[in-house]
Amino acid sequence: QVQLVESGGGLVQPGGSLRLSCAASGIMFSINYMGWYRQTPGKERELVATITSGGSTTYADSVKGRFTISRDNAKNTMYLQMNSLTPEDTAVYYCKVVYHWTSYYWGQGTQVTVSS
Repeated sequence: QVQLVESGGGLVQPGGSLRLSCAASGIMFSINYMGWYRQTPGKERELVATITSGGSTTYADSVKGRFTISRDNAKNTMYLQMNSLTPEDTAVYYCKVVYHWTSYYWGQGTQVTVSS
């Protein structure tokens, strides 16, 4: 059974940093890409960043230059280093694994709150 477990969320002051992790287990297929998404109440879940199995990355314009996505293929773990955080980054952050290009799993989410 596939499990995605996010960790690393919490409360941080504006300008601070957090590092999120997404540990995947039970993966018995080839992953096309993994990604981080976020959602705030009343809004749709939005893309933050993605990374392919080959290491190619994409970022939402709102996080470019501040967030860095990476992965450790040997550990089946993905990371999101978030720097220069602002209150607008407050959200529940979810990781997603995509395989066979149209099939996917979501993690349970981790709360990130940026507030003074």
